[in-house]
Amino acid sequence: MASRRPPARPVRVDDPAGNAAYWTRITQIVDQAPPLEDWQRARIRAAFHQPKEAAA
Repeated sequence: MASRRPPARPVRVDDPAGNAAYWTRITQIVDQAPPLEDWQRARIRAAFHQPKEAAA
């Protein structure tokens, strides 16, 4: 089984310590959220699998 490591995170703050603090806070918020229900996962999945709109 492949090891699960978190995906690379974009830099949100130029200061490395500030960036680490930002992502620590985001992780804490996500960890406190209740788990998604199946219908919520399906709706999110559908939103990301919509065909891209043609450029105008």
